[in-house]
Amino acid sequence: MTDELPRDAFLPDEVGPNEDATRLQIRWKDGVTSLYTPRALRLRCPCAGCVEEMTGERILVPEMIPEGIHPTAIDWVGRYALRFRWSDGHHTGIYPFDYLRKWADAAGGSLE
Repeated sequence: MTDELPRDAFLPDEVGPNEDATRLQIRWKDGVTSLYTPRALRLRCPCAGCVEEMTGERILVPEMIPEGIHPTAIDWVGRYALRFRWSDGHHTGIYPFDYLRKWADAAGGSLE
């Protein structure tokens, strides 16, 4: 289970596109590599514009997110998260590393 991983397992060693540039690839300090499709990441944006703050209910309408969405930039937020600037103009979501790692681990290493 991911909660039993050492703290370093939630720290990326490398962040960038995979070989064919269709997915985001994160290599974690424990050697595990996780893959994420851009649309899957955008649909899981944790910001207050995409998730109702009080209930945690997802309010983002999936049909509003284009199939070909992609990050135009990836910014590090301190030493704990990434922020994506998306081709649809969205840029307020902060994706903590533990959040990214747990998603990928739960999906078998690749978030589609």
